[in-house]
Amino acid sequence: MIEPLRHITGTHLLIDHFGGRFLDDPARLEAILRAAAAAAGATVLSGSFHHFGGGNGVTGVLLLAESHISIHTWPERGFAAIDIFMCGDANPDKAAGMLKQSLAPRHVETRRVMRGHSNHFSQPSI
Repeated sequence: MIEPLRHITGTHLLIDHFGGRFLDDPARLEAILRAAAAAAGATVLSGSFHHFGGGNGVTGVLLLAESHISIHTWPERGFAAIDIFMCGDANPDKAAGMLKQSLAPRHVETRRVMRGHSNHFSQPSI
C-alpha cells in the first residue's frame, strides 16, 4: 500500500546579502558557516571553500547530515548568495541569523521554500 507523505521534507532558505564583511576571505567564511551550522543544531560532515583570487570572490559549501549550506560571493559587487537547506530538527533560521550577525550586510532578502510539500509524493508502507 502507498500512503501520501504528510510532512515537509525540509526548509530551503535562499538568501541575498547586499554589502557586508569578509566576502573575499575563504577561511573566515568557512568559520562563519561552521558557526551558523552549529547555531542551527546541524552536523557538519565536510566542507570545501575556493577563493578565485585577484580580489574576486569565494565559493564554499558545507555538507551537512541535514543537507547543506553554501555561499557564493562577489566582493566587487558587495554581494553574497547563500543557500541553507535543512531537514530534521536543524533550524535554518538560526543559521541565517548567525550569518547576518557575522557578515553584517546592509540589506538582506530571503526566500523560503518548503521542500517536499506535495500531494504527488508517496512512500511504500512497510
